[in-house]
Amino acid sequence: MATGIVIISSPGHKFADHPESPDRFSGLGNWDEKPYAGKLLWLESRPADMNRVATIHSTEMMAEVEAACRQAPMIIDYAPTFVTGNSLSDAFNAAGGVLACTQAVLDGQVRNAFAVVRPPGHHAEPQAAMGFCIFNNIAIAARFALEQDLRQVMIVDLDAHHGNGTQAAFRHEDRVTYFSSHQENIYPGSGSMTEAGDARGRIINLPLPPYSGNRTFAMVTKELIIPLVRQRKPDMLFVSVGFDAHWQDPLANLGLSSRGFFQLAAELVKIAEIHCSGRIVFVLEGGYHPKHVAAGVDACLRALTGEEAAETIDLCPYPEADVSERISLLRHLHNLN
Repeated sequence: MATGIVIISSPGHKFADHPESPDRFSGLGNWDEKPYAGKLLWLESRPADMNRVATIHSTEMMAEVEAACRQAPMIIDYAPTFVTGNSLSDAFNAAGGVLACTQAVLDGQVRNAFAVVRPPGHHAEPQAAMGFCIFNNIAIAARFALEQDLRQVMIVDLDAHHGNGTQAAFRHEDRVTYFSSHQENIYPGSGSMTEAGDARGRIINLPLPPYSGNRTFAMVTKELIIPLVRQRKPDMLFVSVGFDAHWQDPLANLGLSSRGFFQLAAELVKIAEIHCSGRIVFVLEGGYHPKHVAAGVDACLRALTGEEAAETIDLCPYPEADVSERISLLRHLHNLN
């Protein structure tokens, strides 16, 4: 069965010298030359409607974004998050692309899918756009999936920054499990191990030191994500994948390489095959080095389609941090066996 793909590049959503720009997608292309070309199904998408977005965001928040776009271009928060005259429609389009991937997986039209969209979403909270994000694309899609008679869904957030918006959206939703690994002491400043104590065992945050690297993330998968999936038994996985976790990203330095992203994605696909009838949707979040965004997208698509990893020469040259103690602490804190 094919892997679904949607690309929403939003060329009108740009602001001078801002890292979240259409240039992020400049390395994408040559799709017919990819070894998995015949395994992709290019999905049609349409903008998410206001009622669908309102399952996560308040009408007041959407009105504020609309008002800001009428005055655009402008900066709307300290991240800095920007809007242009196109940003509202582009945000509806991005959310719609993730919904199209989700619908195709749920309908059995595709085995799994990747929504390569911008603007990104995981920082956008129910009451506020923030952190380069307008609407929380993955949260909107997860809520939609729950409305299709799924009992449980799980969101794995691999962006270098904590997905504060996704956590806020599902803080009190027992049917959603949220796991985030992210670099400590960077934007947005949330995501400590003891956060969301009222949702212990369901919302799990792992702040990591710089240059945690490929082996650390392999350990995270084995010691945290797999036990969490076994415990929570989700019917579908969603993955917020941010290629800002690459060691050469200009905004973060978590130490992953393209091979590391492939290994992570392949493990998550395997987990979905075993526990979720194969249902998994990847959603692009951050990543601000066009070369490594393209390599990361390729790595994830290779994993989703069952291809081998590409030969890479971008291994992180820095020593990896030892995070075994904090992983053990997190296992104990959330009773993960």
